[in-house]
Amino acid sequence: MEPSQSEMNILSNGKSDHGDDTCLPSKTPLDEEQFEDPEGGLESEEFLPSGNGKKAIRFTDFEGKTSFGMSVFNLGNAIMGSGILGLAYAMANTGILLFLFLLSAVAALSAYSIHLLLKAAGIVGIRAYEQLGYRAFGTPGKMAAGIAITLQNIGAMSSYLYIVKSELPLVIQAFLKADPNSDLWYLNGNYLVIIVSASVILPLALMKQLGYLGYTSGFSLSCMVFFLTAVIFKKFQTPCPFEEFSVNSTAAHHSLNVSNHVQEYITGAAPEEDDSHCGPRMITLNTQTAYTIPILAFAFVCHPEVLPIYTELRNPSKKKMQKVSNISILVMYTMYFLAALFGYLTFYDKVEPELLHTYSRIDPYDTLILCVRVAVLTAVTLTVPIVLFPVRRAILQMLFPTKPFSWIRHVLIALILLSFINMLVIFAPNILGIFGVIGATSAPCLIFIFPAVFYIRIVPKEDEPMTSVPKIVAVFFAVLGVSFMVMSLSFIIIDWTSGTSRAAGGH
Repeated sequence: MEPSQSEMNILSNGKSDHGDDTCLPSKTPLDEEQFEDPEGGLESEEFLPSGNGKKAIRFTDFEGKTSFGMSVFNLGNAIMGSGILGLAYAMANTGILLFLFLLSAVAALSAYSIHLLLKAAGIVGIRAYEQLGYRAFGTPGKMAAGIAITLQNIGAMSSYLYIVKSELPLVIQAFLKADPNSDLWYLNGNYLVIIVSASVILPLALMKQLGYLGYTSGFSLSCMVFFLTAVIFKKFQTPCPFEEFSVNSTAAHHSLNVSNHVQEYITGAAPEEDDSHCGPRMITLNTQTAYTIPILAFAFVCHPEVLPIYTELRNPSKKKMQKVSNISILVMYTMYFLAALFGYLTFYDKVEPELLHTYSRIDPYDTLILCVRVAVLTAVTLTVPIVLFPVRRAILQMLFPTKPFSWIRHVLIALILLSFINMLVIFAPNILGIFGVIGATSAPCLIFIFPAVFYIRIVPKEDEPMTSVPKIVAVFFAVLGVSFMVMSLSFIIIDWTSGTSRAAGGH
């Protein structure tokens, strides 16, 4: 594959060949004040007209029309996904204090890595993650960034559609009062996930620009706010220990009350309930703790969407986009912690990896929980098109970097991606495995490693030598990402190995 002419003029230290008047001159990077220009903050001379008065057309170079609020909705929707359903389980396996520390650390590190990403993008005037990789390391850098984005977002979309596969049949079954053991096609999650992908996700994914999805992102976030409100409300409505639902629950409850009265009459004391697990733990360490950090990292990955949203932002500037990122991360951080806390305080150690399944153990026909299921299904379904855009862009950058926009490629890539993801969802073992593996591999690259190394390579040494504080911090940031990835993968492999050994021993 031959690189484009603009790529051929790119040097690894962030400077450009003087022969291309659409590239950044090799003198000095832009001052920070230029990013704070209230009239738009033009970031580099790549975005200024060339000598003949015409502006060179590039893949990501067009006038942004998305408002600040819609950008917050889009980025918030990219952050907020199915990860929120596993956070109560994560808190149960770390404890409240350790979970709060880890959540705060990952949120702060995510905001800092976005700062590095935006600063590197502002210096060279590029708003495509893959092209930043090319500017820093040539074709290997572009391919590494594109592959990481593809793997990460395919994992995210798989987890979203897995929720559709597991939750939508339960919702339909509850509304129709159908037999859960029946073979009706509309209770088969595999059929339903294909129908939802074809009828809802695909039309939205065929939009030409990401900004068009701002309204659906706002509605998706409102659905998750409703989910959070219901989780908080249910905390004060659910006793601990809770009673498992069964078809004979009424008779069983009556029999239990009779036996309790008999025991109280004979012994003079009421029987004690088994509430040994009904108490919060501040710090917990066990084998499942290994999944917690990958789940948290996966919950805050929005970096592939940052630059596309930046591209479509009206009057873009680094300061404005950083504010969009900070607000989105802060709102999602608050919602994550509250959902995890009240979900954990409702079920404690009995909480399942997917929170909504735990509520079904109490009453699968609860009206509020059914509405919450519908809200979550709506939210995750509307998030899939947002996450698909960066994957399609990464594929276009890797395979067709010099080609103009084509509706045929636009549609075909979306069809192929959704078909592949549907196959993955149908055969995926469980949602926790998706969170753990993808979060432990792609997430550290996109959050820690790539922003740091791109920043180190792109920022010229004469402006920030390797001994400067920002470069030293960036080096430690990259080392932290590598350590995090190795540690998480090691814990997951050990946990899988021990689980396989226990299974073999059981036979």
